Amino acid sequence: MSTRTGAASRSTAETDIDVTIDLDGDGESTVETGIGFFDHMLASFAKHGLFDLTVQCDGDLHIDDHHTVEDTAIVLGEAVEDALGDKRGIVRYADRKVPLDEAVGSVVLDVSGRPYYDFDGEFSQERIGEFTSQMAAHFFQSFAEHAGLTLHCEVTGENAHHEVEALFKANARALDDATRIDEHRSDTPSTKGEL
Repeated sequence: MSTRTGAASRSTAETDIDVTIDLDGDGESTVETGIGFFDHMLASFAKHGLFDLTVQCDGDLHIDDHHTVEDTAIVLGEAVEDALGDKRGIVRYADRKVPLDEAVGSVVLDVSGRPYYDFDGEFSQERIGEFTSQMAAHFFQSFAEHAGLTLHCEVTGENAHHEVEALFKANARALDDATRIDEHRSDTPSTKGEL
């Protein structure tokens, strides 16, 4: 199997970000965004998706967390798209539900090359440390747009920490499932011949 690694960078007046990902990794990560809870979520994403992930972000946290979270999602999406290449042989579709105590994160995903995002749910508390809870939904919107995913997410629960973590874990498991190589397929999984 060829190495399915990707890298992407972004440098603006708001953020300076470098991301690498190995889709066939062991779940190892090195993450530094300046937002403790966000680092925890990205490390969890790597661990549960079995992705080797590095994220280095220097953002304008003196303003708020928005640019750091959004731009990290953009760059991570671009790195995933880079790692997937022509998507030959992948499973393509996946759905996962992940519980965390009272919370459940649900994800349906298609590595379609046609970005689309839908989110259903609310977060029970406005903030988790220095992380704005609603940014979790925005993170996956930006990620889907730049990775070329059709992504439907839903979350329920009573504790925002659990809700956001369940959402990140469900996305990790679904992305791992959908990007796996299907041993029965050698072509691109589309009647169009490309994704």
